Amino acid sequence: MTLTWLWAGFVLVTGSMLAADLGLLQKRAHPMRLREAGIMTSLWALLALSFCGVIAWAYGKDKAMQFLAGYILEQSLSVDNLFVFILIFHYFRVPPQDQPRILHWGILGAIVMRFVFLFAGVSLLQTFAFMFYVFGGVLVWTGGKMLFSSGEGAPQPGKNPALRLLHRFLPVTEGLHGQSFFTRAAGRLCATPLFAALVVIEASDLVFAIDSIPAALGVTNDLFVVYTSNIFAVMGLRSMYFLLAGSMMKFRHLKTGVSMVLCFVGLKMLAKDFLHISTELSLAVIAGLLALSVAASLVSDRERTVSTGPDGPSRPPA
Repeated sequence: MTLTWLWAGFVLVTGSMLAADLGLLQKRAHPMRLREAGIMTSLWALLALSFCGVIAWAYGKDKAMQFLAGYILEQSLSVDNLFVFILIFHYFRVPPQDQPRILHWGILGAIVMRFVFLFAGVSLLQTFAFMFYVFGGVLVWTGGKMLFSSGEGAPQPGKNPALRLLHRFLPVTEGLHGQSFFTRAAGRLCATPLFAALVVIEASDLVFAIDSIPAALGVTNDLFVVYTSNIFAVMGLRSMYFLLAGSMMKFRHLKTGVSMVLCFVGLKMLAKDFLHISTELSLAVIAGLLALSVAASLVSDRERTVSTGPDGPSRPPA
């Protein structure tokens, strides 16, 4: 009965926020300013922490720690999405005032996809115990690949398979048509670049979900805890994008921290039969690795700024 009320509260809170966002905040297209993005990001974080407190009261401290660990993990993984969003919006020349609307609909699609993938993942773990080791191996491989990648091979939105599939069914207009996703040209239904950008964002989130779901299940296989922590992180992604869009290059070492977190969670899953790691310790390791990577990024950016100066590389004294 308690779990039913928790589900109901979660749906009520997130549903109300989405309805208010779509019905009130999106009536007039406008770029999300830094102050608005900061307020919304803080609001989503406050809601997530409040919900974590409710879980601790109704479901137990350990479940609350699992929620918090899953939330922090998903937030860190979501930062990679932000880099891809910048590339997609630049490729389709989406103006800043239309970007919040696309991200809003993209998040709605992500909510549905996450539930499907998480439900399937939990079902697999409950049916086939060996899938725990498969997911752990996937995480170690993904984390290692991220850690030792050279940074080349950035996503190319124009070559996205979903975009090619869209072109097979609908032509895409060259220019925008207001805020419309579809229009008619020469009597034929056409997609606009806004819809094409949305399709590529949804396809990109599908790829990210495939990577992040095993990580979330490495923290807990409780469907309620893992889904709510994921969704709270995803729901705050849009405002976080506008908060960090102008300063993402400062977090150059965050990817290293994320890759190490993935490796840690994967190794924890692989070693579960002979090494027990508590939820509190897992949370401390995840938060510690991410905090160190952010601190290293800020120190590195500061040193780079001091060495180059505002007008370019500094010259040695004569």
